[in-house]
Amino acid sequence: MKLFPFLFCALFLSTSLTAQSWLIGPFSKHNSANPVLTPLTTTTFDCPVRGETVKWEIKDVFNPAAVVRKGKIYLIYRAEDEVGKYNGTSRIGLATSTDGLHFKRMPKPVLYPDNDFMRKYEWEGGIEDPRVVETVEGQYVMTYTAYDGDKARLCVAMSPDLEHWTKYGLVFNNFTRGGGEDLWSKSGSIVCRRVGGRLIATKISDKYWMYWGDKQQLFIATSDDLINWYPLTKGDKSLKAVAEYRPGNFDYRVLEPGPPAIITSRGIVLIYNGMNDAKDGDINLPDGTYAAGQFLFSRDAPDRLTDRSKSYFMKPDQPYEITGQVNNVTFVESMVPYRGRWWLYYGTADSKIAVASAPLR
Repeated sequence: MKLFPFLFCALFLSTSLTAQSWLIGPFSKHNSANPVLTPLTTTTFDCPVRGETVKWEIKDVFNPAAVVRKGKIYLIYRAEDEVGKYNGTSRIGLATSTDGLHFKRMPKPVLYPDNDFMRKYEWEGGIEDPRVVETVEGQYVMTYTAYDGDKARLCVAMSPDLEHWTKYGLVFNNFTRGGGEDLWSKSGSIVCRRVGGRLIATKISDKYWMYWGDKQQLFIATSDDLINWYPLTKGDKSLKAVAEYRPGNFDYRVLEPGPPAIITSRGIVLIYNGMNDAKDGDINLPDGTYAAGQFLFSRDAPDRLTDRSKSYFMKPDQPYEITGQVNNVTFVESMVPYRGRWWLYYGTADSKIAVASAPLR
């Protein structure tokens, strides 16, 4: 096996990992290589909606998905220009790596707002925060957030090769009882299993499952086809929460799914992002800090929470994580198995992309 020239600070991100054996990790940040992706001033794109050429990744690159394909890591990342009324439209770029640390980018975005049926949802905030899993047949399924400047709406697209994507629209479009088209929704983490380097969407009780949301509660939805999704609800038709915020902890203000949830021998592990409240949350973290924790759900009942990490296993502690478009953010969004390790990619201060890794077990 090829040995990687790891040039990182061998600092375990949480000593609490040893207390709960189901946790994935411990992770170490590759500080010598980070950030692994930063904005570029040289790449341009002829925007079909704006009708002009823009420097599409000049402002920020962050919050990526990742896939292992043909012996490489493919990073599917969010990039912003610096024009328009929101000072930046988001599009999705693509980069590849053979060592997990150094990436070669494609010059143009692979998914972006266009003059199509999704324009009214995607313009001009853009396409944000992709997460990608694979089907058994080898198709790639992306959940992403469309932002029109008023509402965030969770959407889905599919691709045979990560370069050419077909948009399928709003994931909750048929969920009329819950608001459907106008339901505020973000961050779709589809439950999957690991098969070698592939993360394959997997049915449980004859349904696909997806964790979603960006509130003080975490929600879940099911699907027959990975395109049309239906949130679980309670008897009064309100959304069913599968996890809640914790007073005095880093995840008081927001619970938001991270990478696709992984089926393990102990249950379904979902790495998630928590947003802190300095008054009612963790008094040792700055207000608004995004740090990462882990949930464990039942393998047989994905809506049943069985355990959660005592605290965060990652927090902002590097200059590029502390200062940026949004300060004090480590936002985890993708994790892939590659050459004996888990590679966890995350956005830093909504400005750059960094990576941490852990032994694969």
